Amino acid sequence: MPSFSRQLVAQINLAALRHNLDRVRQCVQGAQIMAVVKADAYGHGLLRVLPALGGAEGLAVMELPAAVALREQRYTRRLLLLEGFFSEEELKEISHHRIAIVVHQREQVAVLEKARLKRSLEIFLKINTGMNRLGVSPDETAELCERLNACSSVAALRLMTHLGQAETAAGAEAPLAIFKEACQGLPYPRSIANSAGVLRYGDVGGDVVRPGLMLYGVSPLPEQTAASLDLQPVMSLRSELIAVREVEAGQYVGYGEVFRTARPTRIGVVACGYADGYPVTARNGTPVRVAGKEAPLAGRVSMDMLTVDITDIPEARIGSPVLLWGDGLPVEEVAHWAGVIPYQLLCGVTSRVRFVTTEVGRVDFEL
Repeated sequence: MPSFSRQLVAQINLAALRHNLDRVRQCVQGAQIMAVVKADAYGHGLLRVLPALGGAEGLAVMELPAAVALREQRYTRRLLLLEGFFSEEELKEISHHRIAIVVHQREQVAVLEKARLKRSLEIFLKINTGMNRLGVSPDETAELCERLNACSSVAALRLMTHLGQAETAAGAEAPLAIFKEACQGLPYPRSIANSAGVLRYGDVGGDVVRPGLMLYGVSPLPEQTAASLDLQPVMSLRSELIAVREVEAGQYVGYGEVFRTARPTRIGVVACGYADGYPVTARNGTPVRVAGKEAPLAGRVSMDMLTVDITDIPEARIGSPVLLWGDGLPVEEVAHWAGVIPYQLLCGVTSRVRFVTTEVGRVDFEL
C-alpha cells in the first residue's frame, strides 16, 4: 500500500551544481568566480549547497547575517555584501569577519572616511552604467576612487558594475562602453559579468565574475534553454498523486470554474499548492509530469493541492510520482505558463516543503 504521509520534497542535486560551476569556469577565461548565493542560494539553502561551491574563489550574499553564518561554518574565502553596509555600526562586524563590501553611493564613502576599524576592508565600488538602481555616476568614479584609496579603513579597491540587459544580444554594449570610459586610467581589478554576461560576454567579464542563476541550472538567455547551454537543474520539486477521480464530461474541477471537462476525464490530485510555493497564477495546461509523462494542469491551484488531467496516462494511480519542475521539466517552462520568472519559483518554495540533498539522481521518497 502507498504511504499517505505528504510526500512533497525539493531535491537539491549537488553534482548538478558542481557541473554548472564548471560551465562557468569554461566561459570566463581565467577570471575568478564569486558565486552569488543571495536569497538563501536562490531558495536552495545556503548552507545546504555550500559543499558544492568549493570550486569558486568566493561567494556574494545580500545580508550580513548570511555572511556571518558562512564565517561561522569556517568559510575562509572572499565574501561580498552586494548592498554594502547601512550603518557605521555594521562596519565593525564586517571588519571583524573579513567581509568585502560594495560601495554604491557617496554617503558610504563619507562614512568610510570617518571609520576607525581594527581591520581594513576590501571595497568594490559600483558604477551605474544605465540600470539606475545602485551605483555611483561614471563621472565621479575617479574622485571617489581617490578618496577611498586614501582611507585607512580601505585595504583594497575594485571596480564593478551590473549588466541589467545582458540577456539581450546587444544589451551590454552601451553599459560596457560607459564602464570602460569611467575606469579609464584606473588600475583596479574589475567585476562585470553576471550569469547572462558570463555566457554572452565571457571575454569581457572582468577579473571577477558573479554568476547566479546559471549556477542553479536555469538559462538567463530567453532564446536558449538550459539544456542547450549544458546547464543542469539543481532543484527538482517532486510530489505524488494522493487521489484519482473519474469526472464526467461537462463538470468543473477546482475553484472558480476555470476548468471544465470536455470529455470523461481522469483527474489526479497532487500534494502541492501555493502554500508550498507552486504559483497560483499557473494556467490550465501548465505542464506537470506524472509517472514520467506530461499531464496538463486542470483547474486553479489551491493552497495545498493542484489537479492534473491524467486521462492519457492510464497507469497513473495513487502514489504515482509527480515532477512539478526540475530534472525533466525546466522551471523556466513552468514560470512561462505562470507568467512569472524562474527566480520567483526557486526562491518561493516554502518551509512546508522537505528538502533532500543528493549527489546525483532522483530522490527516494522514503528517505
